[in-house]
Amino acid sequence: PELKQISRVEAMRLGPGWSHSCHAMLYAANPGQLFGRIPMRFSVLMQMRFDGLLGFPGGFVDRRFWSLEDGLNRVLGLGLGCLRLTEADYLSSHLTEGPHRVVAHLYARQLTLEQLHAVEISAVHSRDHGLEVLGLVRVPLYTQKDRVGGFPNFLSNAFVSTAKCQLLFALKVLNMMPEEKLAEALAAATEKQKKALEKLLPASS
Repeated sequence: PELKQISRVEAMRLGPGWSHSCHAMLYAANPGQLFGRIPMRFSVLMQMRFDGLLGFPGGFVDRRFWSLEDGLNRVLGLGLGCLRLTEADYLSSHLTEGPHRVVAHLYARQLTLEQLHAVEISAVHSRDHGLEVLGLVRVPLYTQKDRVGGFPNFLSNAFVSTAKCQLLFALKVLNMMPEEKLAEALAAATEKQKKALEKLLPASS
């Protein structure tokens, strides 16, 4: 979707006709190498949802009862089972106008690789595991020699709402991947999806 970035203050001034969603990007520097030659660089957590879409941990927050952070932590407790984020972890707010007027707030916290692994273990024992949350996945932040394997292939998946845009935005502003590499991966993913669609069209006609 087409997103418009706004400040946290502007987001808080929006009227009751707007819904607020809060999600968290948890990541860690990863010095490892895939196959002993491809730098892993960072490990970023996303999750597979009950509807088969990829997204960040989090959900909608009812502003009548919760602050953004309290609402986010409540949802994280159901899907991850641990970890509490604060306003210091706030990264951005984007809004979408249309049938659903939603402000998407993204939080980001860098952990150690050991802490990230502990979150993955805790998530398996959370209340929503196997129900609304079907498991955490790590985003492959590298591109293989064929220019499709790794991050481009990952971007070819189906993402919920603003999650894909938020991922690309966060990787850029947190300097986790150069902007030109993001553009190349996105272009490769788009081309792959285009070719897949072209193969399907003759069979469906």
